[in-house]
This record gives sequence, C-alpha cells and structure tokens, in this order.
Amino acid sequence: MDPKLLELAQHVGTFLIPFLPYLLKIGDKAAEEAGKKFGEAAWEQAKALGNKLLRKERVQKAAEAAVALPDNTAIQQGVATEIARALEEDRDLQQEIARLWGEDRSAGHTVIAAGDRSVATGGNVSNSVIVTGDRNTVQHGK
Repeated sequence: MDPKLLELAQHVGTFLIPFLPYLLKIGDKAAEEAGKKFGEAAWEQAKALGNKLLRKERVQKAAEAAVALPDNTAIQQGVATEIARALEEDRDLQQEIARLWGEDRSAGHTVIAAGDRSVATGGNVSNSVIVTGDRNTVQHGK
C-alpha cells in the first residue's frame, strides 16, 4: 500500500476518533453537542469526512467497535486501517478524502485531545514537560 495513503488514513482516523460517538448518533441533538464540544469548524470537517467514509461497511463497523471500546488503542488503529483499505479500493473516495483533508489543513490547524488525561499540542513542544494524571508533582532543577 502507498505510504502516503497510509499516512492520510492515519491522520484522518486519528482526527475522527473523538467525533465517532457523535457521527454515529444521527440527529440534531448529537450535532448540537458535538458543535459545542469541539467547535463548529472541527465538527463540520468531521461530518464531511465521516459522511464519505462511514458509507463503507468495514469503516462503519470499525467505527462502531471504537465507540464501544474507546480505551482500546488496537481497535482505534483498526479505524485507520479500514480507512486505508477503503481509500485503496475506491480511487474516487481517495481523491475526495484527500481534497477534504487538504481543505482542513489549509483552513487552519485543529488539535483535539480526547479522553481522560489526554494531551494535544498545536506546535512544537520539544524540551517541554507534559504531565498527565492525578496528584503529580513536577520539580524543576533537580
């Protein structure tokens, strides 16, 4: 499989994971919740990508599994794998997702941290300390 295709699928899959519970709950209430939680621009991008990808049965099943077991990283990786397969099998879908993802990239940078103690960065964090968890103590200079 083309490495660029795998990279695109990984980026799109990672982006979509926190949106999947809302994308799979069809309706105005889910859209309203997602818009408030993630912001309208990110939600609109997720809907555009999800509307194309979730039509593929294997992507849909992988998404449902990821929602059912949100802490299972292997299942979350399976979403990206199924996206890659769908893109490889459907050249038109591949071009459409690449176009939608490219529009997202040119419109701005969206960073989402999903889940307890998650961390998301929008830039370089080299030589930084990132701490997650409860009751942590960070000492500087020791």
